[in-house]
Amino acid sequence: MEKKIAFITGATSGIGWSTAIQMAEVGYAIIGCGRRSDRLDELKQTLPEGTPFHPLTFDVSKKADVYKAIDSLSAEWKKIDVLINNAGNAHGLDFIHEGNVDDWDAMMDINVKGLLYVSKKIIPGMVERKSGQVINIGSIAGKEVYPRGNVYCGSKYAVDAITKGMRIDLNPYGIKVMGIHPGMVETEFSLVRFKGDEDRAKTTYQGYDALTADDIADIIVFAVTRPPHVVMADVLILPLDQASTMVINKKTS
Repeated sequence: MEKKIAFITGATSGIGWSTAIQMAEVGYAIIGCGRRSDRLDELKQTLPEGTPFHPLTFDVSKKADVYKAIDSLSAEWKKIDVLINNAGNAHGLDFIHEGNVDDWDAMMDINVKGLLYVSKKIIPGMVERKSGQVINIGSIAGKEVYPRGNVYCGSKYAVDAITKGMRIDLNPYGIKVMGIHPGMVETEFSLVRFKGDEDRAKTTYQGYDALTADDIADIIVFAVTRPPHVVMADVLILPLDQASTMVINKKTS
């Protein structure tokens, strides 16, 4: 394949969806991954005409499914140039002593272990070729802890630490490693956190201009189009009205 290949998890919505489109626009072939095959079909139709696209339907938290899906790629599609570990979630917003263990498992399984499972299958090929780029999508919650954030913050702190560890371990092989840590981004994120409560999810973004998925995709495209010697290692990106996890300038009128 003449085009470079981008492998994007969580491509069925939000940041992953926007990233797939913008990466295709700058000439990448796309491997789009997610749990909803119908959304991957829709994404294929949305990409620029002529974009090589390979859908992979799996849940990143299921190691056997991750390995089976990636092993199913042809030799041509396995030459992945950019891995974007975007899949992630937040479940609940409880005090630690009131937390739901199933929510904790879901966050650790997807945000941390899922990232590791996918990376384990793709990075060895980059090491062998001595080229590639890994972009892990973290969160401001991996930089600052906030009330009721406990386990979610822990999972995103882990993403930050793993990203830094990757950068050190992969440095001898010419592989770029980057962490992007968004603040408030209006996607399906809050809908998942509040378990389908649309009214509560909407209030999260009222009174200020949140970031959009396209804003994060812009950063990703900028990072992958830098000269070979330039690594954007760590980016914290916030909307203008957000100063920290807890300081948001919401307008009342």
